[in-house]
Amino acid sequence: MADPRFHGNQGPFSLSEIAALIGCDVKDADKDIKISDVAPLDKAEPGQLSFLDNVKYKDQLSICNATVCILHPKMLPDAPEGLIALVTEKPYKAYAMVAQLFYPSPKGAFIHPTAVIEDNVILGKNCHIGAHVTISHAILGDNVRIHNGARIGQDGFGFAIDETGCVPVPQLGRVQIEDNVNIGADTCIDRGASGDTIIGAGTIIDNLCQIAHGVVIGKGCIIVSQVGISGSTRIGDYCVFGGQSGVAGHLNIGTGVQIGAQSGVTKDVESGKKMMGFPARPIREFWREMAQIKKLLSK
Repeated sequence: MADPRFHGNQGPFSLSEIAALIGCDVKDADKDIKISDVAPLDKAEPGQLSFLDNVKYKDQLSICNATVCILHPKMLPDAPEGLIALVTEKPYKAYAMVAQLFYPSPKGAFIHPTAVIEDNVILGKNCHIGAHVTISHAILGDNVRIHNGARIGQDGFGFAIDETGCVPVPQLGRVQIEDNVNIGADTCIDRGASGDTIIGAGTIIDNLCQIAHGVVIGKGCIIVSQVGISGSTRIGDYCVFGGQSGVAGHLNIGTGVQIGAQSGVTKDVESGKKMMGFPARPIREFWREMAQIKKLLSK
């Protein structure tokens, strides 16, 4: 339940408004009933809306006090008597839409006073730049959101190394961040050494990630906390990288690839593959190996 000191509730809204927003039918219920807020299953009160998406929380449905609950069709038989069910194949997405109705994100551009944006940086429309962000050598598209403490466009880790020491290689590229990208707190995205580092439209990057110089990430990717992607690696569209996974440099990762948490990718990955472990290998192969190791240890 949102703390009103930090989150402004725009409700109430009628059941008919909510149902229309998420494309659900209202059956055997008063469409004019007012819903005051959204809340988790175990904390919801009468007059509020909740949702159930994960079967792990199914037991909470029987004790839920919410007036309305968004449910998957498979969960409908478990709904207690008197609960108004809005049935959809994608309950979590529907809940997100309703939560945005009650608690809309601030509209318009915002740059925190402590952010440092160097000369010649280009910002698109409606960008949100958080506290203590630094941006240099970068071009941002529209609706880019960069959370507190992120670093964009600094030198990549480029050195010519021999027995006499390390010579810094000038980093002459830029960072291009396309439309609707979300970058988490304290994430670092280095500019390219010669070409550009590119983050594709709609990509979501969590907190504490490192994107090295010259990396190209496609559109719609999801990169979870503490992922590191080494220089000059190219990643296709709609890839997912689990937390603390790492990718070596100069690799090609295809479209729709999924990398499990704490995995280490050392070779190119074909489109559509699901990989896990170190070195990363197909997920079924990984789990077969784990099963064999367990058998050996039990002898």
